[in-house]
Amino acid sequence: MAGEGKVIKPPVENVASGKVFKPSKAFRNKMWFIGVFTAVMVWVVVFGSFAITLWLVDYFMGTSVNLSSFFQYWWMTINIWYWVITAFWLIPGIIIVPFYLRSIEYSVIAQSGETMPEIFVKKGIINITRKHVPFRTITNISSRAGLFDRLFGIGSIEVETAGYSGATTSAEEKLEGITFYEELRDFILRELRKFKDPYVTGTEVVLPEEELVPRSDDSLEDEILSVLREIRDLLRRERE
Repeated sequence: MAGEGKVIKPPVENVASGKVFKPSKAFRNKMWFIGVFTAVMVWVVVFGSFAITLWLVDYFMGTSVNLSSFFQYWWMTINIWYWVITAFWLIPGIIIVPFYLRSIEYSVIAQSGETMPEIFVKKGIINITRKHVPFRTITNISSRAGLFDRLFGIGSIEVETAGYSGATTSAEEKLEGITFYEELRDFILRELRKFKDPYVTGTEVVLPEEELVPRSDDSLEDEILSVLREIRDLLRRERE
C-alpha cells in the first residue's frame, strides 16, 4: 500500500537481537554476471584490437593481408581456443561462488548483553576467518552501491577502525551483498551515537561531550587549565 513504509528483510529487530544473516542471492547473481561480463569484454578487446591492427597494417603498409580470408579460415578456430581457455577459470568460478557465499555470516551486535557490541564477519571455505570489530574501535562507516550493485538491488557496508584507516585506503571489513544495507548503516550509526568518543561517519561528526577539568591541589597543569577556562568564560560573557 502507498501509506506503508519500506519493508526491511530481515527486519532490523532481528539484526539488533544479534541474529546471524547472510548475503542476498542477488549477490551470487552479481558475481556470476561479472564473470561472464569480464570474459565477453576481454574477447571484444582482444579480437577487436587484433582486427583493427590488421586493418591499419593493410591500409598504411599496402600489404596483401586479406581480412575476409583471415576471418573465414581462422576466426572459428581462434574463438574456440579462446573460450576453451576462458572456461578453465570461468566455470570453476561459477561453481565456487555459491559455496563461498554460503559460508559468509554477518552479525552486527552481540547476542549476549555481557559481550561488547560488535560487528562479526565469518568468511572462507578452506581457510575460515572470523573477525570481531568492536563498536568502540570504529572510526568510519559508510554504505556503497556500485553500478552492478544497483543493477541487482544490493549494496555493502564498509567499516574502518582507528588503527587501520590510516594504514591503507581500503576498508578494514565489508558487509557485502545486502539488500537492506541503508537500514543496516543507520542502525550501526544509532549504536555508535551511544558512545561518548567521537565517531567520524560518512554523514556526520559526533563530538564528545565537554568535561570539566578535574581539579587537583597537587597538579599545577590542572590549576592553569582551570584559570584559562574561567578567563574564556569571562571573555565570552563580555562579547555577549
